[in-house]
Amino acid sequence: MYPRILNITQLVRHRSLFLLGPRQTGKSTLLRHTFPKARYIDLLEANTFRELSAYPETLRQSLKPEEKLIIIDEVQKLPFLLDEAQALIDRDKSLRFIFTGSSARKLRRGHANLLAGRAWFCRLHPLISKEVNYEALTRRLNVGSLPAVLDSPDPVEDLKAYVGGYLKEEIRAEGLVRSIERFSRFLEVAALTNTSILNYASVSNDTGIPARTVREHYQMLEDTLVGFQLPPYRQTRKRKPVATSKFYLFDVGVANALMKRGEIVLGSELYGSALEHQVFLELRAYLDYNRMDRDLTFWRSQSGYEVDFLVGSDTAIEVKATTRVSSRDLRGLLAIAEETKLKNKIVVSGEPRERITDEGVTVLPVGDFFRRLWDGHLFS
Repeated sequence: MYPRILNITQLVRHRSLFLLGPRQTGKSTLLRHTFPKARYIDLLEANTFRELSAYPETLRQSLKPEEKLIIIDEVQKLPFLLDEAQALIDRDKSLRFIFTGSSARKLRRGHANLLAGRAWFCRLHPLISKEVNYEALTRRLNVGSLPAVLDSPDPVEDLKAYVGGYLKEEIRAEGLVRSIERFSRFLEVAALTNTSILNYASVSNDTGIPARTVREHYQMLEDTLVGFQLPPYRQTRKRKPVATSKFYLFDVGVANALMKRGEIVLGSELYGSALEHQVFLELRAYLDYNRMDRDLTFWRSQSGYEVDFLVGSDTAIEVKATTRVSSRDLRGLLAIAEETKLKNKIVVSGEPRERITDEGVTVLPVGDFFRRLWDGHLFS
């Protein structure tokens, strides 16, 4: 088992938890390893599901006095169990629940009882650099960071199975779309928009699906935890910013499988796109795991200047896979620095060693960037 950064033990001391994340990110493995003596209820087990769906009060009636931590896996399958959980929590303030889920959509849109301040939400991401000892970056840019896939002797086939069996069939099982065929067509085209600014009209033209439905499908990907919309930074006046979000899938390997990419090799255009994707995922995970209330955005002016990521308003990050960052690569960072006070201007690069340019931009090798990020030295 990989050592996970998310400090689930510390979090559950304060409140009950909703632990959300796509399938195979390792939620169950983490919880079973961390809390081997907890009461564990797996709603993927047919007998357990049937009993609790028919008699939800069984949860309350079967709880033993010494059982102070109850884990309910895939709670979105029986969201009314949350009512029983709330009654138990109100009765015993020392009791803790951890609810796992691979979809927030049914919970949030099905008007489920989200325990009104009695539970915190946290997200488990695929493996990040520190959890794999900063190794195997090229492999992760090819096959992604789902633990089972990363360790697989045939990760390409496993990714195909994941895409077909989960991303499509789970959507069908959850009853989220009327036509799985149309959704499958959307998903393949949507994958091509990964790391790009969303254009609903263009995707609509390519799929034959109405633009309104396309917008709903993108939101569904976010609600089911397999996609992120990265909003634009809009606090610039001298250069008018774009107002449309970018889109990122939750894992580089899943994106590669959906796009049917071949091998991604150092120096290729695909390598640069995959590296940008991985940097986004690590930034998103860092902010989530540290529960930092800082916006993660990107900036693009209508005149063509661009910065890949901004963390808050004081750290701007550009990703360039090149082995030598040129002055042209700094244009976006220097442009936004004219409009907002930046503490950090960073280029994540393929260069072999750190340097600071004459313009005050820190150029970091990819490995050094990830180490500084996860050691807490990148920004405060």
